[in-house]
Amino acid sequence: MRLLRLPMVSFGATSAIVTSVALIVGFGSADVPKSVIVSSLLIVGLADNLTDTLSIHVFQESELLEQGAAFRATIGNFLARACISATFVSLMVLLSGSLAVLSCLAWGSILLVGLTYFVARNRGASVTSELIKHIGLAAVVIVASSLIGNWIGIFIH
Repeated sequence: MRLLRLPMVSFGATSAIVTSVALIVGFGSADVPKSVIVSSLLIVGLADNLTDTLSIHVFQESELLEQGAAFRATIGNFLARACISATFVSLMVLLSGSLAVLSCLAWGSILLVGLTYFVARNRGASVTSELIKHIGLAAVVIVASSLIGNWIGIFIH
């Protein structure tokens, strides 16, 4: 038996990827200090991760999923989000300025493309159509975060 199966980590992985990149791009657009970006990644990586993990667990229990399966999915979600969030924190700490932001954007794209590929193959769906949907929706979130960051940078700073 595999410890972590795709359904156990796909939600947490997707959430960590899109949320992390959106925070990094949005705060980058607002021209906030790197310490604020890293702090936000760590706070969201813990607080939002725990909230989503609890929500998934309660949802699975309400669907009458077997207790052991619900627990494994809960742990899988938490670990996926924590590990992926840590990679974005590492990139932000190790790299500087726009290189850090661009590297995180590229890394997030690579991760989302890879995850989408495996999910599409697992479902027997068209990889191309799934990529268009997933990357398109992630792009909307990231562009919206960038616009919000620009707005904050102009009107609140």
